[in-house]
Amino acid sequence: MERVPAGVDPTVPSVARIYDYLLGGKDNFASDRAAAEKLIELTPNVREGVQANRRFLSRAVRLMCESGIRQFLDIGTGLPTQENVHQVALRVAPESRIVYVDNDPIVLSHGRALLEDNPQTIVVDGDMRNPETILDNPRVTEHLDFDKPVGLLMLAVLHFVPEDEDAERIVKTLRDRLAVGSGMAISHLSYGDLDPEKIREGRELYKKTSAGAVTPRSHAEILRFFDGFELVEPGLVPTENWRPEGGEPQLPPLPGVDGYAGVGLLR
Repeated sequence: MERVPAGVDPTVPSVARIYDYLLGGKDNFASDRAAAEKLIELTPNVREGVQANRRFLSRAVRLMCESGIRQFLDIGTGLPTQENVHQVALRVAPESRIVYVDNDPIVLSHGRALLEDNPQTIVVDGDMRNPETILDNPRVTEHLDFDKPVGLLMLAVLHFVPEDEDAERIVKTLRDRLAVGSGMAISHLSYGDLDPEKIREGRELYKKTSAGAVTPRSHAEILRFFDGFELVEPGLVPTENWRPEGGEPQLPPLPGVDGYAGVGLLR
């Protein structure tokens, strides 16, 4: 029998738990697994895509550490898995401080249990749709000094904001609070070569999740999120092509969705 935390409806798929299943995790329910299998049916490369996104996280955090950033704000962190932001950052720069933000009760419960003995990392309840409440949260402002560089991570989350104006407002609000020398990493779903019917089915599937609708965007639309930042090489590129390292697997040429990823620095 699956144990269900209080306040969680296991019949409603969760984006965080779907993602966990696609990464091979066990913190998911039957509804999440069914939704994930439907995604795999619609777009066979989805599992490889989330793995590429995880590798991008590690590379982006390392680059930020190498750029002198010692504070990280990860919005929409998802369930803990291997190579989380704090693991990568603390390995490179042991003095780093990390704030994880999510509004999924299982994510919050697991994260707090995992990190309760790690004073450099905290987990807070927050919704990116209201970025001011994150930035003004006393726990966040006590843990991070926004007068110093911060590494902002928004990985695979902005495509859950359907309106372009809202998504751009969220990013601008967060960017305006960052000090010179800060960085921002974004990965975002794009259309790939899916036909309109599969895109429609995918949208309908996500409407049944706790996150609601999903909105893939074009390269040009995603690039606008980096206004005010200096994109580091190689720019905004397919996620698996962002600074691949020796020995890392490449995505197979399977049909399906794709995504773009990039890191920008405030100069």
